Amino acid sequence: MGKLACVFPGQGSQSVGMGKDLFDKHGEAREVLNKIDTIAGRSLTKLCFEGPEDELKRTINTQPTILAVSIAAWHCYRSNGGPLPQYVAGHSLGEFTAVHAAGALGLDDAIKLVDKRSRLMEECPRGAMSAVIGMAAEKLEQICQETSNEMDAGANGTDNVVIVANFNTREQLVISGSPKAVAVAGAKAKTEGAKVIPLPVGGAFHSPLMHAAAMEFEQLIVSTTFSDALFPIVQNLDAKEALAASDVKAKLASQMPNSVRWCESIEYMLKQGVDTFVEIGPGKALAGMVKKIDRQARVFNIYDDQTLQETLLSLRQALAV
Repeated sequence: MGKLACVFPGQGSQSVGMGKDLFDKHGEAREVLNKIDTIAGRSLTKLCFEGPEDELKRTINTQPTILAVSIAAWHCYRSNGGPLPQYVAGHSLGEFTAVHAAGALGLDDAIKLVDKRSRLMEECPRGAMSAVIGMAAEKLEQICQETSNEMDAGANGTDNVVIVANFNTREQLVISGSPKAVAVAGAKAKTEGAKVIPLPVGGAFHSPLMHAAAMEFEQLIVSTTFSDALFPIVQNLDAKEALAASDVKAKLASQMPNSVRWCESIEYMLKQGVDTFVEIGPGKALAGMVKKIDRQARVFNIYDDQTLQETLLSLRQALAV
């Protein structure tokens, strides 16, 4: 076994019932989830376990609940003998879990930051996002730039902008911006043979339309205490590792209006010798992306007791070889 990375999911991985099996079977999960409820000042666990689904899908609820379950799963992993990773990373929202797991951000501050982030993002001006499948990133970036230029992006450069917001794999991308610009860019991508799927979101996440919210969020980040990380965090902003508190903090503060460079992050870790990835938190989206980026990579998930036990056994066996 080569090096190990733990990765943490972002928005879209939520489902009613997430975290309940860990809560029922692991005291450490109950302890941390109850503590998170107290910090949040509301029952995130009830939302996780009971929904309703429509409420769980709201950004203001989705982000803190995914964070809570992911942190609980991380605590279960570590308290049951899960080996420390050489790297951590998180997809968008998941980066906050990664920063916490690396010891760079305390639990209270992680919950408070994500609570504020979710509120700001939900209140952002109307926007749109679409998944684009089967097109090279360079080509889609060109289409987005042409679309923004043709539509005259306005005096501040954001009114009708569209950009590639998520570089999930080499051919699984997401565009984000104003509804009109996203529709036009999506239509152009279709004529080039790509599959375009509008996403059920109301905001233009990871685009310049988030600029005002990002400026407000940055003020909170600046006033929050960070520590140096215990192991490298490969961050969304530049797909490079950071250890120093100042670096982690600065890149996290710039994340909201900029693209998520997930594919590059995974490729960076692969180049550093990582061959095993453990996705910790609800869903299996990141594990699927990793396999699309490198079919040879070993991937595991931890989202309930069964997957926790299976992953720990597999890692023990791999480390013994």
